Amino acid sequence: MLENTPIRIIELLQLFVRDGYAASLDLSSHAEVWPDLQTDLHQCAYCFKGLVSDIEGDLLSHEMIYQRSQLMGLVHRDVSKLLEQQQIQLVSPSLINLLLWYYWLPLAQSLALRHNQLQRPLIQGLLGGQGTGKTTLGAILTIIFRHLGKSFRSISLDDFYKTYAERQKLRDRRPALIWRGPPSTHDINLCEQVLQQISNPQTRQITIPRFDKSLHCGAGDRIASESCDRPDITLFEGWFVGMRPLPISAFRKLIPPILSESDQQYALDCNAELDNYTKLWDYLDSLIVLIPEQYEYSLEWRIEAEHKLIANTNRQAMSDAEITEFVEYFWKALHPELFWPPLISPEYSCPSFKSLGADLVIRIARSHLPQRIYFPKHT
Repeated sequence: MLENTPIRIIELLQLFVRDGYAASLDLSSHAEVWPDLQTDLHQCAYCFKGLVSDIEGDLLSHEMIYQRSQLMGLVHRDVSKLLEQQQIQLVSPSLINLLLWYYWLPLAQSLALRHNQLQRPLIQGLLGGQGTGKTTLGAILTIIFRHLGKSFRSISLDDFYKTYAERQKLRDRRPALIWRGPPSTHDINLCEQVLQQISNPQTRQITIPRFDKSLHCGAGDRIASESCDRPDITLFEGWFVGMRPLPISAFRKLIPPILSESDQQYALDCNAELDNYTKLWDYLDSLIVLIPEQYEYSLEWRIEAEHKLIANTNRQAMSDAEITEFVEYFWKALHPELFWPPLISPEYSCPSFKSLGADLVIRIARSHLPQRIYFPKHT
C-alpha cells in the first residue's frame, strides 16, 4: 500500500503538519501537486468503493481533497498521542502521515458518506485477529469522526460472551471447548438485541454488555452493562465476524493443526455453530476484513505480545509452547485456509454482503502495517 506514494504530497503535508497544527492547510492552492492529488483520490475511491454506492459523486470532488487535507492537521496530534499510548512504534514518523492520508482518513470519509446516503444508523463489520489493528483502527476512527460530526462506537463480539456459569455448563457438554472464543461461546440472542437497538433510528439510548477477561483466573465473566447514546456509526468487530458455515466436504482433507478425528469433529462442530451467527451478520451494512499476508503471523504476534507483557509487568505468562497450543486451538476451530477464501477471493464475492463476501480487504504485513487495500470484486 505504501509503495509508489506521491512523495511530493507527503513532503508538503509534513511542512504543514507541525506540532499537530495545520488549520490553514489547503493543498488545492499548490498547483504542482494537484494532478497527483486527483489521481490519488481516484485510487482511494477505487479501494473504498465497496463501502459507498456513488463513488462518482462527492467522493471524487475537490471538496473531499480539501476536507482530507484539513482533517490531516486536525487529527494528527491526537493520533500521534494514541499510537504512543498504545506503544505502537513506526519505523519512521512520516508513516503516520502516510497511514492517515491513504488509509484512516479515506476510510472514515467513505463511512461518513455512506451514513449520509443511508440516512439511518450504519453498522460496519470488521473481521480481524490479534495483531491486525482492530483496536487501533477503532480508536483512530473515534478521533476522526469527532471532526466529521459523526457519533461513533466500537463494540466487540467479545462483549457478548456467555457468563462463566453458562460456559462451564457448555464445556461439560463439549469438553473440546477449552477456552472462550469459538462459535457457541457467545450469547447470540443478547447480541441480536443490541444490534436491533443500534440499527433502529428511533432509539436514543443503547445498553452494551461488558465482559471482564481477568475474572475466574482468566476465564472471564460478564460485568455491569454500560448505557450510551446510540451512535451514527458503529464498528462491530471480532475474529470471525462475517464468517459463514462451509459445506461439510471442505473438511475432508486434514489441514495442520487439524490432524486427528477429534480435531476434525471439533472443526465440524464449530462450523455448524456458525449458522447461528448469520442472523447477526445480516445487520451489517458492509464488511471489512483485516487479514495477515500469512495467517501464521498471528502466532508470531501473540508470542511477541506475551513477551512484551512479561517485560513490562514482570507477571507470570504463558510459555511459547502454551501460546502455540492456544493459537492452534482457534485455527482448529475456524481454519484460515478454509474460511478466509470465501470472504476475500473475487470468485466468492457477491454484489451484496448480505449474500457473502467482504466489501473491503486490508492485507496486513508482518510489521502490523497495511500492505494492500482492495475491493475483492474487482481484484
